[in-house]
Amino acid sequence: MTIPNPVSILVVYDRKNLAIEDLARAVAGGVEASGAVVTLKRTTEASQADLLAADGLLLGSPNWSGITGSLKSWLDDQGDLWEDGSLAGKPAAAFTSGSGQHSGLEMTLLQMIHWMLACGMVVVGLPWGELMRRSGSYYGATAVGDATKEDLAQARELGSRLAVVAAKLTNT
Repeated sequence: MTIPNPVSILVVYDRKNLAIEDLARAVAGGVEASGAVVTLKRTTEASQADLLAADGLLLGSPNWSGITGSLKSWLDDQGDLWEDGSLAGKPAAAFTSGSGQHSGLEMTLLQMIHWMLACGMVVVGLPWGELMRRSGSYYGATAVGDATKEDLAQARELGSRLAVVAAKLTNT
């Protein structure tokens, strides 16, 4: 689906492995395919101003027994946005990668989603589809080991879904 009025989506991720960078590019590709404007930044490059200016957020972290310390620091550095309501109503989604299928991928997604919910954001996930038998999670896009074609397709779908939701929310 192509959105009529372009919105801006910020993709922020912590690059600790190649798979997370592949997923970040794929979610950004899904955003662009929907007609939205995407800004792709690592946690070392993204600022609070970037976050506040965006109509939506895609947040990514490799699974290191949950989110990485670098991403946790970036989230903490955003200050009291959760308290002042600056992000309330903005859509957000999460993606992650890890070394093992049962190594805590969903917990990592849920840690990012927890921060989004604390900020009053609207969480966008992936609905059930046949592709999910092999890749992804309801909570967001995932990759185990190297990102597969299915993983990248799920990531593109998540980026596209977020852009569409952002357009609906900003045009109401």
